[in-house]
Amino acid sequence: MEKSIPEIFGSLVFDDRVMRARLSDEVYNSLRKTIDENVRLDIDVADAVATEMRDWAIENGATHFTHWFQPLTGVTAEKHDSFIAPSPDGGVLMEFSGKELIKGEPDASSFPSGGLRATFEARGYTAWDPTSYAFIKDHTLCIPTAFCSYSGEALDKKTPLLRSMQAINKQAKRILKLFGKEVKYVRTSVGPEQEYFLVDSEVFSKRPDLVYTGRTLFGAMPPKGQELDDHYFGVIKPRVAKFMEDLNQELWKLGILAKTEHNEVAPAQHELAPIYSTTNVATDNNQLTMEIMQKVARRHGMVCLLHEKPFAGVNGSGKHNNWSMATDTGINLLSPGETPYENAQFLLFLCAVIQAVDDYQDLLRLSVATAGNDHRLGANEAPPAIISVFLGDELTAILDAIKDEKPYEGAEKVVMKLGVHSLPRFNRDTTDRNRTSPFAFTGNKFEFRSLGSSNSIACCNIMLNASVAESLKQYADELEAAEDFETALHALIKRVITEHQRILFNGNGYGDEWVKEATEVRGLSNLKTTADAMPHLLDKKNMDMLMAHKVFTEAELRSRCDIMLENYCKTVNIEGLTMVDMVRKNYLPAIERYLHRLADTTRLMKSVSENVKCNYEITTMERLSELTDDILIAVKNLEDALAGVKKFDNVIDESAYIRDDLIPSMDKLRKYVDEAEMLTSERDWPFPSYGEILFSVY
Repeated sequence: MEKSIPEIFGSLVFDDRVMRARLSDEVYNSLRKTIDENVRLDIDVADAVATEMRDWAIENGATHFTHWFQPLTGVTAEKHDSFIAPSPDGGVLMEFSGKELIKGEPDASSFPSGGLRATFEARGYTAWDPTSYAFIKDHTLCIPTAFCSYSGEALDKKTPLLRSMQAINKQAKRILKLFGKEVKYVRTSVGPEQEYFLVDSEVFSKRPDLVYTGRTLFGAMPPKGQELDDHYFGVIKPRVAKFMEDLNQELWKLGILAKTEHNEVAPAQHELAPIYSTTNVATDNNQLTMEIMQKVARRHGMVCLLHEKPFAGVNGSGKHNNWSMATDTGINLLSPGETPYENAQFLLFLCAVIQAVDDYQDLLRLSVATAGNDHRLGANEAPPAIISVFLGDELTAILDAIKDEKPYEGAEKVVMKLGVHSLPRFNRDTTDRNRTSPFAFTGNKFEFRSLGSSNSIACCNIMLNASVAESLKQYADELEAAEDFETALHALIKRVITEHQRILFNGNGYGDEWVKEATEVRGLSNLKTTADAMPHLLDKKNMDMLMAHKVFTEAELRSRCDIMLENYCKTVNIEGLTMVDMVRKNYLPAIERYLHRLADTTRLMKSVSENVKCNYEITTMERLSELTDDILIAVKNLEDALAGVKKFDNVIDESAYIRDDLIPSMDKLRKYVDEAEMLTSERDWPFPSYGEILFSVY
């Protein structure tokens, strides 16, 4: 008999239900205190947890365990060890200790470190994150961990994320205490919506650019793309529906709250959205989701593409980061309340986010900067590179009323004197959504829409948590020292709204007029590429803030700037080399073959009759011959540009060169090859066309 969803959900997760059932009350309560209040875990408790975790894992078919971590490669890493240990009689014992649970020692030399570690300095440590549940994947017990070097520097994305969560927890509790509320903790929660493409495996394997880079580097548009808007929310094709059904089963077993699935705008594009969870858990779950998507797709004869822009001419894929703050008592700090104090509290936390986005717009932008996402941002399918905040008309009007000290003309005129009069009833969905906004308030959360589909959500949430923590710290310092709390609170909120008005924008983010207004009038930054954005990580104001809240050390910040720019440079360099390889080995020979056939046909036709004009053959040969020359010149220029990359020993200069010289050379070569594709017969063209790829799973 097939199991129901409640029966399979979390069946491969050592979650709270399992721990409560298997651990003694003393051990369970001690572990919960570690999880909820960040209290250090006792080794005896760890041993007891490890024993039960091992037994549970073996009962569920696990033979190995691994410390599952997230190095700075952007994907996950794992080294498997079996539970077996030799017994005196020549057999084996199944062992797993608290020490093995708490700490591992993987080789750290081959992961990106940005100079934090030399190649010969191999030792690294993984440390158990008890706030994220262990799970079983492929008969292996996976223990979510942080990853650091022998000397203590964070070499992963999780450690700074956990630090940022501690920072916002500390400062938010200070604010709540001023409002007379004592809570155990404040945590941020995230629900990341994941977009992706599905293409047929056989077609995929015939495209070297897809295989090597995850995106098509060449390709003319087919007669039909997304113009009719018929794919968006359309009927899910049977092959894709079976994939989604299988995917849901796999995710639910791992306790991942996969909720929504639908077709996206572009052909072959789809989306999965989970229910929100605590930020570090959501980060783990999203990494797992991307991995399992690709694994399940292969089982169904398809490939899941997570590149931000796998196809030119149709929408790319993003990831919407729905972010909120809540207390252990279940209070969402971004929801208006029922009393004047609750509404004043809501407005203060709202102001903290607005100020954070304005003060650290460059950090938010660089947190989503990758070579792939550079193709997508600002392309009339995703938010622009300019960061701004959308609040909707009603909430904007309320803030304007506070700023100008005028009555708010909503359902009734109400003087916005905080702490005395109530905020007018503010419903969750009082205004339309703005899909052009990078950072939109959607009722009780903010939706950061700029992430690329392959991004780890850790990066943007680190910056968001830390920058909001800084706003809250400033507010707490000021309000704790105030003689009259209500007077100081009103003045503070009014001042923040006034000083950070420039970041608020409810209009069309795609319009050229917004770019001009944002940069020339409002003074907002427009960091179009990774090469533009990433160096700002080392700006003094950014380093000072992140170091003050102990999210990063100076060495960690410098290393991450190097690593991200290095990744950008290497990614584009691989793309350039792939283009040269495809043009030299495939495209030019294919065009030559077709020209040869056209020439033979023309000679044959002319030999039959001199009156035969051969207009198609001759005009096609003339244009293709010109294009062949253009392609040859362009590929030589690209080869020169690729050679030029090697002359730089500074990654910031190298990334600027790639942005200014290498990428334009690649774009020029593509333009000529794509035109040649439209003139060359399908029989002679060496690779599957866009039409074949985009409609391959239908």
